[in-house]
Amino acid sequence: MLDRDGFRPNVGIILLNQKNQVFWGKRIRTHSWQFPQGGIDRGETPEQAMFRELHEEVGLHPEHVAIVARTRDWLRYEVPDRYIRRDARGHYKGQKQIWYLLQLTGHDWNLNLRATDHPEFDAWRWNDYWVPLEAVVEFKRGVYEMALTELARFLPRNEIRNRYLRSSQRARDQESAAWTTEPPTPVSPSPAPSGDGVSDATPLDTL
Repeated sequence: MLDRDGFRPNVGIILLNQKNQVFWGKRIRTHSWQFPQGGIDRGETPEQAMFRELHEEVGLHPEHVAIVARTRDWLRYEVPDRYIRRDARGHYKGQKQIWYLLQLTGHDWNLNLRATDHPEFDAWRWNDYWVPLEAVVEFKRGVYEMALTELARFLPRNEIRNRYLRSSQRARDQESAAWTTEPPTPVSPSPAPSGDGVSDATPLDTL
């Protein structure tokens, strides 16, 4: 099923764990890593296709996840001719995708790469949210960057809080180190008032 421009409707899935790490799957018998994704069948909504692909590729059911957000519009990438079947060249151009950000509410052991007879991945791991794009096949990298950037503002706030706490701890550590290596200079007594009764020193409450 292609649109008038030759793009096949598709969904992409960014699956978060409780640490805001993302599911990162190794495509079977390749060295490429990617997020789960798949085509939208005729008569399916993007959300229906997402849940179907979620089960087919990683073995999860709707009760194992919560939808956090989705991209507003379609994100497109073109597929180079060398990756396109000969009989599809000339009318198939690439994929247009709606991306979903999901939160895993189940457990790691609920994931199953062998949920169907045609697995997409042969290994997986939890990765930092900003995945290494050099591990992604080149023609998908732009869409990955756009999807991650658009959905990053919907990340659960524990990531923002943890980043703040780490920054605060670093600041305290640096301050502590500075005091350890450079003891504070003693403050000299203020000079005696001059004849007009005004001190030559700057009052502390004006600093």
